[in-house]
Amino acid sequence: MTSLKQKTTQTMKPATAAKKLGVYLGATPADFQSGVISREELTALQTEPPQWLQDLRRNGPHPRSVVATRLGVSASGLARGGITEALTTEQIEALREENPEWLRRERTIQEEVRRESVRVKEKHEKEEKQRQQAAAAPEGEKRR
Repeated sequence: MTSLKQKTTQTMKPATAAKKLGVYLGATPADFQSGVISREELTALQTEPPQWLQDLRRNGPHPRSVVATRLGVSASGLARGGITEALTTEQIEALREENPEWLRRERTIQEEVRRESVRVKEKHEKEEKQRQQAAAAPEGEKRR
């Protein structure tokens, strides 16, 4: 005999839901901040975002991860540049236009990090391919 367990609803804290939605928690409505969000509610917000969510995504304020992405730098780069708070789309655009020295430097660093990541990935792929070829080679060829 099997027991029928009632399925429990998975919930998350507002901070987790805001992160998954890509919005700054402090700018969300009070009822969003004060409750728990179920997986079903999160899915509904993602598939059919209400006006407040559309506005937040468009105008901000945006969380640091979104600000960093829009500026083409890392979150650490933002901190080194003195940006510690959420920014609006307008503020991000103003920074892009101003293009201060710290932003240019951080973009260069970020590009170097990306290039190095690609180089390391390609190196590992090449080494793995060589290992696979060596493992697949007939015994006679392995000894040469």
